[in-house]
Amino acid sequence: MDRKIGYSRPLAITTGLVLLVWLILAAFPFFWTVWGSFKVQADFFSRESFWNAITGPATERQTGGTFTLDGYRGAWVEREFYHSVINTAIVTVCVTSISLVFGTLGGYALSRSSRQYTFWILIAALVFRAMPHITLVSGYLLPFFEMNIWGYLPTAIIVLVAINQPFTIWMLHSFFQSIPKDLDESAMVDGCTRFQAFRLAIMPVMWPGVITTGLFSFLLAYNDFAVTAMLLNQDNQTMVPKINSFLGTVQTEGTIMYAVAAVVSATVPLFILVMFFQRQIVSGLTAGAVKG
Repeated sequence: MDRKIGYSRPLAITTGLVLLVWLILAAFPFFWTVWGSFKVQADFFSRESFWNAITGPATERQTGGTFTLDGYRGAWVEREFYHSVINTAIVTVCVTSISLVFGTLGGYALSRSSRQYTFWILIAALVFRAMPHITLVSGYLLPFFEMNIWGYLPTAIIVLVAINQPFTIWMLHSFFQSIPKDLDESAMVDGCTRFQAFRLAIMPVMWPGVITTGLFSFLLAYNDFAVTAMLLNQDNQTMVPKINSFLGTVQTEGTIMYAVAAVVSATVPLFILVMFFQRQIVSGLTAGAVKG
């Protein structure tokens, strides 16, 4: 027993040190960006000394303080970044809601079907999901131009749902397969219809899987660049293309700090969201990995 404890303690220490180093390396870029968002460009991108980004001598000379909110003020007020935040909220909520509604219904139907074509439907969904997003966008451009709806938020929502739907069906199909068929069959014996059994018996058990799938769908729409950059005009840009527009004006002094502040503004909500739903995500992934 003592020998086992002696061997496990060095292993635990080594594992803890490796995890600590990995955590520092993974978290450093984010915290460095947060710190730099309160500096001026001359400090954060200083070529003279790395410590200028920490001490902020140029920031103190230009603003009178070690920290400044000029980057956030420029992004949110001067460049109206809040419009992009609202557009992103609309797109992500719509994409996530529509994908989950059709994904839960389709995933449940495929998981309970014994027909041979179920397998081929899932394979077709997988192939469609594996296609590059840019090839799918190009197929939508002509009808959007002909209907004169290019540049508006519904166009991006339609394409993102089309891209995301095969993924949600695949993932939710796996979760539904982990739930024994006896559960909905028992509900139907008690007098429920198939839809009532789905709504009253299956969905309460499925919430961890739905939350996990919904979060991945949210992240797809939230972080998308290719689709939203091609389908939305300047007035309807979401956050990621808007940040890219800040980076495209680096020749103007200070505008790159708008991008840094906007990156922090876009990343912090994701960090909070993942921390809030971490238990549901872990339980959902665990449930989907074990089939009953």
